[in-house]
Amino acid sequence: MPHARVNRLPMRSPDDVSEIRSLIVSGAIDPQAIVAILGKTEGNGCVNDFTRGYAVQSLKALLAPHVSADALGAISMVMSGGCEGGIAPHWLVIEAHAGDHSMPGPALAVGRAATRDLIPEDIGRGMQVDLVAEAVRAAMTDAGITAASDVHYVQIKCPLLTAGRILEAHSRGATVATTSTLKSMGLSRGASALGVAVALGEIARGDISDADIGTATGLWSQVASASAGVELLETEVVVMGMSAKWSGDLAIDHAVMADGIDVDPVRDALARLGLDASRQLHGDARGRMVALLAKAEPSTDGRLRGARHTMLDDSDISPTRHARGFVAGALAGIVGTGEIFVSGGAEHQGPDGGGPCALIVRR
Repeated sequence: MPHARVNRLPMRSPDDVSEIRSLIVSGAIDPQAIVAILGKTEGNGCVNDFTRGYAVQSLKALLAPHVSADALGAISMVMSGGCEGGIAPHWLVIEAHAGDHSMPGPALAVGRAATRDLIPEDIGRGMQVDLVAEAVRAAMTDAGITAASDVHYVQIKCPLLTAGRILEAHSRGATVATTSTLKSMGLSRGASALGVAVALGEIARGDISDADIGTATGLWSQVASASAGVELLETEVVVMGMSAKWSGDLAIDHAVMADGIDVDPVRDALARLGLDASRQLHGDARGRMVALLAKAEPSTDGRLRGARHTMLDDSDISPTRHARGFVAGALAGIVGTGEIFVSGGAEHQGPDGGGPCALIVRR
């Protein structure tokens, strides 16, 4: 019976893998068991955020002596750029170990899969929805999760359009969803999130058209979290949920924030996981909170509970950067740490202006 391990580790810079290296040397992390590594890096989170690729390159250099090339390629390395406000750059190293564990399930289960490489004309369109839906189902099978209700978080890393990729498509006479590289990030995230929703039965595939992607805010998944980057062509999928086929002391639950300050559902999820969050977590309770993963996005109507916000009107700072810092502050006030994985760009990931939030705790 497999069991999962999750280590949350600080990073001093996108190439700082020293904490991971230290735990590998001590035996606390087994490189052969690593399924995925998620990272919050301190770049701008936009098209030209090279901290994501720099972090992946640094991780691969660290792990290459310990695992085969095929095993290294199978590890999902999902970097989310943007540490605005008090977000602390950090790693989440996720392992899956074989063998029995002293604490029986159900427990945290983790599975992974990837699509084929996307060609430019796939990105932000129905083909990406279909490919991601297929990969989510494969990742559920990999995790041993059969019921969609047992899935609490689906992390997606998807590609975006660059000027070169757009030119390549046009040279073949093909069209792309947009010629704006920045807008392509949102379309790719949105298509990926809708793929999650289709795989989990949240939305019927026939109810999604290409025109809906990035525009139909009423279509969303309650567990999808998508991040786009220039550093890959395939779409990587990591599914996390609860399964009786897994053992161990880790458990996961999720909540959906209706807006950037809707923290009560997060408190409720923590309570279901055995932590009293009526006040800010402290002491042992804070130590048992292993990971918090959330999406952040300003509402498209420019309002937050009836009051005007300026996130969409700031020409100097991207609205997603505003939202990351804003939501991170609200959540940090609950869990008492800035080491939280808040990702901007929540197209079709939770309701307009809100977003999913997943929590992993040690039971």
